[in-house]
Amino acid sequence: REALIDAIVPQAIRIAAPLALPPAKGEEEALSELRAIAAKNRVFRSFIGQGYYGTYTPPVILRNVLENPAWYTAYTPYQPEISQGRLEALVNFQTMICDLTGMAIANASMLDEATAAAEAMALCRRSAKSKQNVFFVADDVLPQTIDVVRTRAGPLGVSVVVGPAESATGCGCFAALLQYPGANGDVRDYRALVEALHSQGAMAIAAGDLLALAILVPPGEWGADVVVGTSQRYGVPMGFGGPHAAFLATRDELKRNLPGRLVGVTLDANGAPAYRLALQTREQHIRREKATSNICTAQVLLAVLAGMYAVYHGPRGLATIALRVHRLTAVLAAGLERLGVRVLNTAFFDTITVDVGERMAEIRERAYARGANLRDVDAASVGISLDETTTRAEVRLLWEILAPRGSALPDFSQVEPGVGDRFPPALARTSEFLTHPTFNRYHSETEMMRYLRRLADRDIALDRAMIPLGSCTMKLNAAIEMFPVTWREFSHVHPFAPQNQTVGYREMISQLERMLCAVTGYAAVSLQPNAGSQGEYAGLLIIRAYHESRGESHRKVCLIPASAHGTNPASAQMAGMEVVVVACDKNGNVDLTGLRAKASAHRADLAAIMVTYPSTHGVFEPTIRDICDIVHA
Repeated sequence: REALIDAIVPQAIRIAAPLALPPAKGEEEALSELRAIAAKNRVFRSFIGQGYYGTYTPPVILRNVLENPAWYTAYTPYQPEISQGRLEALVNFQTMICDLTGMAIANASMLDEATAAAEAMALCRRSAKSKQNVFFVADDVLPQTIDVVRTRAGPLGVSVVVGPAESATGCGCFAALLQYPGANGDVRDYRALVEALHSQGAMAIAAGDLLALAILVPPGEWGADVVVGTSQRYGVPMGFGGPHAAFLATRDELKRNLPGRLVGVTLDANGAPAYRLALQTREQHIRREKATSNICTAQVLLAVLAGMYAVYHGPRGLATIALRVHRLTAVLAAGLERLGVRVLNTAFFDTITVDVGERMAEIRERAYARGANLRDVDAASVGISLDETTTRAEVRLLWEILAPRGSALPDFSQVEPGVGDRFPPALARTSEFLTHPTFNRYHSETEMMRYLRRLADRDIALDRAMIPLGSCTMKLNAAIEMFPVTWREFSHVHPFAPQNQTVGYREMISQLERMLCAVTGYAAVSLQPNAGSQGEYAGLLIIRAYHESRGESHRKVCLIPASAHGTNPASAQMAGMEVVVVACDKNGNVDLTGLRAKASAHRADLAAIMVTYPSTHGVFEPTIRDICDIVHA
């Protein structure tokens, strides 16, 4: 072992002393400690919504996908001949997204809804007829999405305007982002607004709810150019906010601007249908600094999970779940109205906003005492979101929490018969979806189990053999690491739950941050980025902000070796930097002479160098200290 390390790791960067980490633990001891940490979380019934909902993971999918190493240890499907099972599962996901959104093409998943919205903004900027520099965001878009869009727009020189949806046509934007349904629950007909945007040469992006789209007119049918969202509520637990597979779907003519991966169907050498990654020419490892997105990965495991949820339930099952959620929400609203409580929405799917006036503190106390989390909208109103797991008893619980003192609660059986749909008839979905046989064949546990087994048998993952690939995503998820993922204390926690309910999560995160600080030698670590590419981007924004804080905002040149991972130059251009490529020698090491020349030539404007370490050639460059010294000088 020591001889192997000596042969691979240069002495100049070897650490002489042991890392300042806690003593190692055995598996049972580690699991016991995790149990104790998990017990510090308090799992309340969440009615918060805002992009995260309770959901049931069908046991056949939980057992045969999420807990199956054939799926969770698989590597990126660059070799289609050993990835046919996963690629078919991703085609299922893409088909599900296209059908539900009413769009022509969808990628193989994104990192999260907010990032997908930011990528859609960039796509529209490249594609819109309007050459304005303003991006409009409706004020009822999810707040986390608005934050990410603002962050991503800054380095691109895009001005973000937030306001009521109806004002989108008055700001001269190149595109507008609309939430469907809105964060406050409103379901609106956007057809006229989208038509007006198109008449101005602007494009429309819809952030859609996949479950709502089983019964609402899909955005593709009311003119949206791009649709984004998350598939979390398709069987993926909340898990304190992630990870979840997001999506981005668009019109066919925009496919060459589509970020992320796209799985396509082709014919093999024998003329049989086969799956492979399509449109490879636009990926970061080909276009590099000319790439328009640094998304080169996907949330494959979660996309498979969500896609299989749709396969298992089928179109009728999804529509039934969606109708049940909506009907319970309508019953909730009708009961509150009988109690004299004002519901602020006239049209909704699963979320309502309720005026509680001066009773906010009382309502919050009642909810807390009954183990329920509502969403504080403002000082006088609360938001309530229902989901697949909501029961009739919980509707009665919500009436109890919100009822004025002394009020007799409604009788559920009397309220329900008189309740109809609470969205406009013109927005009721009439088009078919998920008509492919795959979504209409595997509705029993046995059929589903056999289908998943057949797909897994067409893949090679670590459960079968070594995978001789990987510069940035080596996969080895030990079984002990997968155990706690499905524990209720971890999986059922909403990311916006009060801090006193997430003590265990925050303790675990703090522990990991301290460990990573010890390993990396840095003062602080952020676990916020959802992928290595997003970590690169975050780091570049920090560098950019550092130079701006010193009055040197002109420093925007980023040196990147030719051997760097393809996301590096893509991240740099997204951060508003100018990429200057540094040559490498025949072994893939940075050419120090060339580096000195480039650093000297751009001395006045140099912001940073970004290296992949070890490089994509798989080597630790012995001159890494020299590289850093040259740039710092």
